[in-house]
Amino acid sequence: MRWLLSILLTLGSTLSIGQKVVHLHDGWKLTATDTIEWQPAEVPGVVHLDLLRNELIPDPYYRNNEKELQWIEEKDWIYELEFEVDTALLRNKHIEIVFEGLDTYAEVSLNENRILSADNMFRSWRKDIREYLKLGKNTLTVQFESPLNRNKLIASQEPKLPAANETVDLRVSPFTRKAAYHFGWDWGPRFVTSGIWRPVYLECWNDLIVRYIHYTTHQLDEYEAQVDVEMEVEADEQLTYLFEFGEDKHLEELRPGLNKISHSYRIEDYVPWNPRGYGEQCLYPTPYAFSNKQGKVLEGSVDIAIRDIELVHQPDEIGTSFYFNVNDRPIFMKGANYIPQDLFLPRVDSSQYRRLLQQVADANMNMLRVWGGGIYENDYFYDLCDSLGILVWQDFMFANSMYPDSPQFLENVGKEVEENVRRLQNHPCIAVWCGNNEIEVAWNNWGWQKQYGYSYEDSARIWNTYKNIFHELIPQTLKRMDPSTPYTSTSPLSNWGKSENFNHSTMHYWGVWHGGDPIEAYQENVGRFNTEYGYQSFPEKATLLKAMTEADLDLESEVMLNRQKSYIGNGIVKENVIKYYGEEATPENLGMNEWIYNTQRVQAKAYDLAIRSHRLSYPHAMGSLFWQLNDCWPGPSWSVIDYYGTPKISYEAVTDAFSPIVSDVKFEKGEILVRLFVDGTSPQAVLDRLDIKNEKGKIIYSQNRHFVLFPYQKQTMLISDLDRKTKRLLRKKKASIEYIIRKSTPTESTSKWE
Repeated sequence: MRWLLSILLTLGSTLSIGQKVVHLHDGWKLTATDTIEWQPAEVPGVVHLDLLRNELIPDPYYRNNEKELQWIEEKDWIYELEFEVDTALLRNKHIEIVFEGLDTYAEVSLNENRILSADNMFRSWRKDIREYLKLGKNTLTVQFESPLNRNKLIASQEPKLPAANETVDLRVSPFTRKAAYHFGWDWGPRFVTSGIWRPVYLECWNDLIVRYIHYTTHQLDEYEAQVDVEMEVEADEQLTYLFEFGEDKHLEELRPGLNKISHSYRIEDYVPWNPRGYGEQCLYPTPYAFSNKQGKVLEGSVDIAIRDIELVHQPDEIGTSFYFNVNDRPIFMKGANYIPQDLFLPRVDSSQYRRLLQQVADANMNMLRVWGGGIYENDYFYDLCDSLGILVWQDFMFANSMYPDSPQFLENVGKEVEENVRRLQNHPCIAVWCGNNEIEVAWNNWGWQKQYGYSYEDSARIWNTYKNIFHELIPQTLKRMDPSTPYTSTSPLSNWGKSENFNHSTMHYWGVWHGGDPIEAYQENVGRFNTEYGYQSFPEKATLLKAMTEADLDLESEVMLNRQKSYIGNGIVKENVIKYYGEEATPENLGMNEWIYNTQRVQAKAYDLAIRSHRLSYPHAMGSLFWQLNDCWPGPSWSVIDYYGTPKISYEAVTDAFSPIVSDVKFEKGEILVRLFVDGTSPQAVLDRLDIKNEKGKIIYSQNRHFVLFPYQKQTMLISDLDRKTKRLLRKKKASIEYIIRKSTPTESTSKWE
């Protein structure tokens, strides 16, 4: 793959000269099919937000309102819009209605003519409605069927399918192509939404419309790359057009219907797109156009980014490697797992995306994992990742469940995969496609077969469906559509239950949480690519008070117990706060503010220890993605940034641990061991200082050095010239070590041993 680069693009405005887009966002109304009168509705939106806006329900996130609002998921809902069509609009030969997202089971009618049926939240829906439109008033109706009502019968049949996220008796999420976290998770509530959750509009065109563009390139030499363009253009009639791409021009004869166009284009003196910390995020805006004798009929532009990415996953002297070469350079991936920023997705605006992803960049991260129980994010999210140099580990939306084998379900999945690959493959940030979250490790280790009483035949059938989706359907689609981007079938590929497994592939290490291991276990349990690990804390008091009353701020209150979605959460958090800060460090003794502060300090300690252990284990480890970056509602969780965007203490800890230079310091067997590691592309001239302080804070030993650190070359410093008194104080923990290393810039890494 060294000589095969992937050229990726972000579509700019691609419009026929006479093309028009008419947004259908204003004037909607909503009702339930049985009881609720028509109410004003907002689109994009979901039912819960409209009910809240019309004061028909209380704030779903406040106190225990979650429990009182589960009735919403059991109802069917209708959205309706009346809109005017004028003569000018009807002159267009093609008028297509586009729903970028319908959640989830929907029947769409226009002037009482059914125009489409939807059954997948993750797909868009398009239909030419020219023949159904009329001059003047038109009525558009979207009727949503509850996922519970749609799948009630099939979900109740034997053998039942596992859905680890659902705690209700009737588990329909495996049959519903909808965000799994809407059905509940151990960091968020259950709100099964319905609605027109992404934009809807009319797209009018006459001569041509571009349906798809994809690029690959071959590196001709270090100064020039060849871009191979594949474009699908739908034409209204047979005609020869002048096709321009960049400075290239040639004639293209197009026939009615879909035309596939291939073209090669060269970029000279290019600069590759690089991940954050490794160079520029260079994009090349490239215009294209189609013209006939009357002039330009269609024009647009693409932003082209050149970068090569390779997943190295093969046996080695340690076990099985798992790392990424980007532009022919192995890179240690530093980052986090990203979940959707709200249960009610349309209320996440562009400013929230900008703020959160800037926080990611400021924390020295170069990768986010878009986790498989959420959504394929909107284009703006990936545009921001492109511009900030944040690589994306992109899960397909399958998590912690097994799935049905009906032909209709598999066909639906196939279309979902193809559509989202088409939409996202052109972003340079996309580093790897991953089939699912934790399903394979769950099937092999979580006891589902016994729990659900599967026969041999049941197990074989369910497992064969798994293999069909994740070892055949998805990789075959990627081989056809995006062969240059790596694919891994699941995460993790190794289970943390056996020490040998830490030598192989990807790892979700949950021994520190679910396994009851101490936080210090992060030092020894280091996987080859650490895709998940995490530790909980509480958000600040001000965040909690937006969702509950002062009286609820008690770990044993009904509201707080419901807010804690992890079955072992408060117990582990309290146990470790006491372990590190004393028996008196409880909410009862210190008050809630101090308690919250201590939970965040312990979380910071956990993440700091884990990340430093991962990075200083290079090349055994080549990635560290902690769980989790953000929250979808206000409450205790594994996040480092709470629902309102407020960083916890752990955010500062991961920012420091992910800084280009990382260090740690230990006192063992009468000697001090300092370990150093630096990433990036250039040697770093540094100054360091090591101080030993007694209990009164007086420096009893100090050392300074000036030296050079080379990227991806670990360095150790052993200090053995300590006098007997200093050694004794360190052994009895009556002295502490502080180690600070600075570059010529203000960036520094601080490590302490106490």
